[in-house]
Order: sequence, then structure tokens, then C-alpha cells
Amino acid sequence: MHTSPLPRAFPTLAWSNLAAQSAEQLSLAAAPLVAVLALGAGPAEIGTLTAFQTLPFLLLSLPFGVLADRLPRRRLMLCSESLRCLALLGSLIVLHSSALSLGWMAVLGFVGAMGTVGFSVAAPGLVSLLVARASLAQANAKLELARSIAFAAGPAVAGALVSWAGAAAAFGVASLLSAGAIFMLLQLPGFAPGRMSTGGRHALREIAEGASFVWRSRLLRPVAITGVVFNLSWFALQASYVPYAMRVLGLGTGTVGFTLALYGVGMILGALSTARMTARLSLGRAIQIGPAAGALAAASLAATLIVPHVALAGLCFFLLGAGPMVWTITTTTLRQSMTPDAMLGRVSAVFLTANAGARPVGAALGGLVGSRWGTSACLLMVLAGFILQAAVILRSRVARLRELPART
Repeated sequence: MHTSPLPRAFPTLAWSNLAAQSAEQLSLAAAPLVAVLALGAGPAEIGTLTAFQTLPFLLLSLPFGVLADRLPRRRLMLCSESLRCLALLGSLIVLHSSALSLGWMAVLGFVGAMGTVGFSVAAPGLVSLLVARASLAQANAKLELARSIAFAAGPAVAGALVSWAGAAAAFGVASLLSAGAIFMLLQLPGFAPGRMSTGGRHALREIAEGASFVWRSRLLRPVAITGVVFNLSWFALQASYVPYAMRVLGLGTGTVGFTLALYGVGMILGALSTARMTARLSLGRAIQIGPAAGALAAASLAATLIVPHVALAGLCFFLLGAGPMVWTITTTTLRQSMTPDAMLGRVSAVFLTANAGARPVGAALGGLVGSRWGTSACLLMVLAGFILQAAVILRSRVARLRELPART
């Protein structure tokens, strides 16, 4: 795939994205630490806090998608990041007051996640406005590399800050990073929205239009189905892995943590190598890498039922980081290239909602199967799911794409 130089404004967007992603990951990692250390929270309380931090992805992605198609994307990203910054500053305030409680942390986590959703839905549209079509894969790879670095480093940095300087330091650094993201967004040129007038159309009709566009597309529909099945399987695996690793494989907490850390390593290497892959492979072949890596990862973990070795578990998480990162970059590029600009916010929101909705279902399914029939049965179910998601994409038109299709 041919690429052209990225515009001068793109590095500013990339640095803003890195700052915003780092602020998000720092706060997500610091919040449960504060809940445990300062409030004595247990698993139930941490589960509630996590639910509030993730609920906006399911509830608000579609409404934010409508806004992304009605408003200039940079403006929506600025408003969303400002909302996250205010939530982080609010966390600092309650940490230094007698008002600190799980309720306040849950509310502020919800508000911060609202900012994350708005930022995430609007970003693909802004990238497609800034970057030439031939360089979308290169640009998306750089943005996903920033997310991977933040994802991998966030928990470690948050833990170090809380341990060395207290919880306020972690939220203080996150607030500064968020403010830096806002400053850099202000340096970007403004763009008009894809559709200047909504003509009085109801938001629900616009959401339905975006969902219909995805479902009717012979390229986007299999990508969406693959993503849903992948997330169901991935979160079922996460629900069962730690008990399985410790009770069946006999791994210690440090070794379990090491295998999980390989996921972040895989993400970074996947983001670094995607541009080279897309330059050498056809688009369809590059897209296949993610689902195929997922199936190989699940097979690797299932193999520990026969050969209980930590290397197989580590390989599983490395592949689940590297392959799906290539998938995220290539399918985002496909979505940006073939979706009308006036609909890109809603289409991105459809994908975000579908994936977010599959995650709690997958976790619950993994917990149910694991508790009733054991973790071995859960791993076999996960393997079947990963094989299914690979089969969906391999049998679709997407796998036969030579290059980016024409925009509809």
C-alpha cells in the first residue's frame, strides 16, 4: 500500500492523543488502588467502580456518534477532554477533603469515561480530515502505538506514584496530561462538520442510519461481527485465566503478572510493525492477521490443558496483544476510507457500542461456564469462539481486498 507524508498538524494530534490516553490509563489504574487503600474496598466495591468507569461506552457511544457528525470533530474532542480533565481535578479535590467515598469516585469515574467516549468517537473522523487517504494506515498505527504505550505503562506508573507520593500525585499527573492534551488540540486547525444541517432529523433516526450502513455493507458487517465474537471470547478468557493459572497451572502471582504484561508488549510490537505489514501485504491479508493470531492464542492457552507450561500462557497473551492491534489499525483504516465523512462518527460509535456491549456478556459467560463446568470447559469454549471469529473474516470479502475500497 502506497503512503504519502503525514501533514504537519498530525504530530500535534498524535501527542495530544498520547497525553489523553496516558491520563485515562493513569486514572483507571489509580482509582482501584485508592478505593482499596483509602476506603478498604473489596471485590464487590471494585466491581461497582469498574462498572461505572465502563458504562458510558455502552450507554453514550451512539449519542456521541451523532454529535460527532453534527459538530466539528476537534470541538467535540476538546469538550470531551475538558470533561475528563474536570473529572480528574474533581478526584483531586475529594482526595484532599472529607468527602472521599466510593460514591464520589464512581460518579467522577463515570464523568471521566464520558470524556473518553467522546474523544474516541470523534478521533477517527478528525484523522480522516487531516490525513490523506493513502496514509491513513500509517497515521492510525502511530495513534495506536501511543495507546499501547499508555496501556502498558499506565498501571506501573500509577502504582509507583501512589506508592511513592500518594494517590493525589497520580491524579495530579493525570490532570496535567489531560490539560496538555487540551492545549495541543487547540493548536489544530478547525474543520466544519460533515453535515452542516440536520434538517430537524431525530437523533434515533440518525443512529439507525449509521447502524444500517454498517449492516448493509458487505465489508463492514463481517468486521463488526468478528469484533463482537472476539470481545465475547476475549473477556470470557479474562474471567477464567487468573483462577486457572493459579489453581491449575500452579503459577504464582508474579508469574501470572508477567504473562499478563506480555499483552502490552504484544500491543506495542503490533503497532510498530503494522505500517511495514500494510506496505508489503494486501489489505485483506493484513486484516486477517488479527483474527488468526486470536485463534492461535486461544489454541496456545488450550494446549496448557495437555502441556501445562507457562510459556504457552505467555505466548497466548503476547499474540492477543500483537495480532488484534494490527486488526484495530487496519479495520479502522478500512472504516475511515469507505464511510462517508458525514456518517463516520455514527459508524465509529456503532463499532464502539457493539464491542463494549460484548465485553460484560463475555465476562459473565466465562464466569458462568467456569463456575459450573470448570475452567477447562471455559478454555475450550473460548477456543471455539476465537476459531469462529477467524472463520467469519476469512470467509468474507474483506479477506480478498487488495487495497482500500472506494468511499461510498
